[in-house]
Amino acid sequence: MGRSLQVEFGAITSDNVEQLRKVNTVSFPVTYNEGFYQDVVKRNNEHLNKFAYYNGFVVGAVCTRIEPIKAGDNHAPPTAVDVEAPLTGQHRLYIMTLAVLAAYRGRGIGAQLIQSVLDYCDAINDGTASTEKNVVPKRIDEIALHVQISNEDAIRFYTHKFGFEKGDMVENYYRRIDPPHCYILSKKL
Repeated sequence: MGRSLQVEFGAITSDNVEQLRKVNTVSFPVTYNEGFYQDVVKRNNEHLNKFAYYNGFVVGAVCTRIEPIKAGDNHAPPTAVDVEAPLTGQHRLYIMTLAVLAAYRGRGIGAQLIQSVLDYCDAINDGTASTEKNVVPKRIDEIALHVQISNEDAIRFYTHKFGFEKGDMVENYYRRIDPPHCYILSKKL
C-alpha cells in the first residue's frame, strides 16, 4: 500500500461518460449496458455520481442512485421485491459502482469517493445539502450495495473502514461470473 493520494472530484456528464465506461470495463468482471450509463448522466448529480481525478486523469469513479424503500424490502434484486408493495417513506442510497484503476488502489481514492458520498448524505439529512439542481429526498435512511461473496477486500473496505454491516447472501445475483452470489452490505444513517 502506497501513500495516500489527494484527488479532485468532477461530474460525470454526457461529454465524459466514455471515461466511466473505460474505468468500469477494466475494473469489473461484468459489463454494464448502455442504459446504466444513460441513467448516470440523466441523474446529473455531481455529489452522488463523480469521477476522482489525480493530476488531471480519471483514476476512479462512484455511481449511486437514491431509491425509495418499500415495505418488506430486504435489498433483494428488484425483480424479487413486490412492485405493488407500499412505500415506507424512507430512502436508500444504493452504491451501484465504486471503481479505482488498479495502479491507484490502496492509495485512499476509493475511501475519498465513498466519504464524499457519505458527507453529502449527512448534508441532506441535516438540511445543509446544495440541492438547487438536484432532486433529492429530505432524508437518506440507509446506504446499501451488493458485493460478490469472494470479494473479501471490498467487504473488508466497507465493513471495517465505514461501518457497513454484512447482511444476507443473495444467490445467483450475478450472471456470467463465478461465484454468482453476493452479500448485501448496508449502513443505517
